Amino acid sequence: MKKVTLWVAAAVVITSAAYAQKNPVAVKYAKYISVEDAKKHLTILASDEFEGRETGKPGADKAAKYIAAEFKKLGLQAPVKGSYFLDVPLTENSFNISAFTANGTSFASGKDFYSFGPAVAKTVTANDIVFIGYGIGDEKYDDLKGIDIAGKVVVYIFEGEPMKGGLSVITGKAEKSEWATSRSKRVQYIQSKKPALILGASPAVANNIKRYGTSILAPRLTLKKETVAATAPELPVVINITTDVFNQLLKSTGKTYEQLKAEIDSTGTPKSQVVKAEVSVSYGTVNKDVKAVDVLGFLPGSDPKLKKEVLVISAHYDHIGLEPEGKAGDRVNNGADDDGSGTTGVLEIARAFTQAKKAGKGPKRSILFLGNVGEEKGLLGSEYYSEHPVFPLANTITDLNIDMIGRVDPAHKDNPNYCYLIGSDKLSTTLHKISEKANSTYTNLTIDYKYNDPNDPEKIYYRSDHYNFAKHNIPIIFYFNGVHEDYHQPGDEVSKIDFPMLVKRAQLVFYTGWELANRAERPVVDVKNDMPAE
Repeated sequence: MKKVTLWVAAAVVITSAAYAQKNPVAVKYAKYISVEDAKKHLTILASDEFEGRETGKPGADKAAKYIAAEFKKLGLQAPVKGSYFLDVPLTENSFNISAFTANGTSFASGKDFYSFGPAVAKTVTANDIVFIGYGIGDEKYDDLKGIDIAGKVVVYIFEGEPMKGGLSVITGKAEKSEWATSRSKRVQYIQSKKPALILGASPAVANNIKRYGTSILAPRLTLKKETVAATAPELPVVINITTDVFNQLLKSTGKTYEQLKAEIDSTGTPKSQVVKAEVSVSYGTVNKDVKAVDVLGFLPGSDPKLKKEVLVISAHYDHIGLEPEGKAGDRVNNGADDDGSGTTGVLEIARAFTQAKKAGKGPKRSILFLGNVGEEKGLLGSEYYSEHPVFPLANTITDLNIDMIGRVDPAHKDNPNYCYLIGSDKLSTTLHKISEKANSTYTNLTIDYKYNDPNDPEKIYYRSDHYNFAKHNIPIIFYFNGVHEDYHQPGDEVSKIDFPMLVKRAQLVFYTGWELANRAERPVVDVKNDMPAE
């Protein structure tokens, strides 16, 4: 319903005399966003020399220095006490399960299981485990009713929920409940019962290891917290296990993962039980500090009052780095589209605005050009900025975030003149109208709102840096070309970039930013966001 409404609104604007409303000054400076200049930047940022720009690695450091040097050439101010770099304190957490045995059989990390930690060093042993079905605690279906799992090793089915006759036992419909759709609800519920160890089983584990083994097993980066509450409880470790490990753990029942799951689904009732099994798991975490920076370039506004307000135009410059040593073929994940294209877009938009400034046509409001680090590690750089802003969030009017604008996804192979927009209407009707008008007046892209749906299974809204502004009630727009066959693969190369489309999408951001930076009023936050907080 919402998508149809948005399309209709766009069509109405396009049929009006939009071209007569073009701002000739904006059009003049939008031309500084060019294919030639974009190709120059992206060829450097996505070169093998930058080694995939992984956060905490030399390639990311090179990229940060390149962006800062370009900001300096453009004449942008260095707003972090005279520096273009905002230190983002990170910790690398290497969580290692050194031993995992069940009923005399040893299992190996990255083959039979994986886990993320972190946790203090410990060995957990048990002579029995508790099978808790789906691990759901709902008034309509409760796997833990009457069961105390405190201090116990528990094993559960971590995907889905009981579906009897094709209907959810919880919702009574084909649609699944939040117990199945939420990433964390079930784990948090089980952890609240204070078991000694949580083992989650699913056929997806073996597939995840096969497809994403390198990233799954890699050390985790987290923000280094300034203070840690002394009373913060230690949460039970969660280990994701294959169904083969599950079957070994529960072999005394004489039933397999598939059989136990089928029993629950067919009856719609829990089958929780204590199972005889000898289990021993040893684990621990090693931490070390990691150097990382956000890159900030600041363009002061020209209006004495409005310059206190700041428009943020952002993109993350990091990517996922190198493939494992020994892998045949290309090992460099160059990240030309993800997000070399967005970073290039920010540099080009900054060029356009600074050229206008030099000619005395600069924006009334100030603009912060923000290159975020650590997006691929969990939106870390933008999270840190939102918690330690260089410019007050109260004065931040909007974040225009660019993440992948240089390719065409399969859904639009016959119409490359498009862009996905996410979030424009989630907090401000004003911002959405500005966005729609900028496109219909200047760029005439086909705007696709597929990922703007709260029920989007890909949850794209939560997967880029704009989210850390939106959760602080700052209106945002996320510009995106969609996932393609080279997403997070070595094939994401400069040679596959559609530079005319990169430029056109960047120009849409520029025109939207031009209006935001020069209009009399900032966008009003007047919408209750239908994207729930995560």
